[in-house]
Amino acid sequence: MSKSTDQPTRKKGSVEKAPVPHMYEASTRGIRVRVAADYREDQSSPDENHFVWSYSIEIINDGSEPVQLKTRLWRITDALGRTEEVRGPGVVGQTPLIQPGESFSYTSGCPLKTPQGIMVGSYQMSDEKGRLFDVAIPAFSLDSPFARRSLN
Repeated sequence: MSKSTDQPTRKKGSVEKAPVPHMYEASTRGIRVRVAADYREDQSSPDENHFVWSYSIEIINDGSEPVQLKTRLWRITDALGRTEEVRGPGVVGQTPLIQPGESFSYTSGCPLKTPQGIMVGSYQMSDEKGRLFDVAIPAFSLDSPFARRSLN
């Protein structure tokens, strides 16, 4: 699930908009998380029920103190309602320290056996005094051109 496809990046000073349009956003205790997902046709095999997405995440520290990302938790649900939980230290092999006014960005990927799904999760962060708190990762949709569309 958490196979990195790009290198993480940092921005100092004022937070600039990333070139990728972020379709989903959540904020917890001054930490903003932006997410954009992209279906990867070049890595998918619909005839074999193998669908792959990349997702880009930007974590922005709008707060007044540094925070460090310690762990991640993902809940990934496919179109048949099957849910998988993925937990682990850091992201893309890192536990970044994010200073006030800075951001940390990375790209990873997610394969599914269905043409549609949803991801949601959280990061566990620590403040400069070592206190742990959870930061919400907004739910975001994984949609391929093969997904059935329906109005509820």
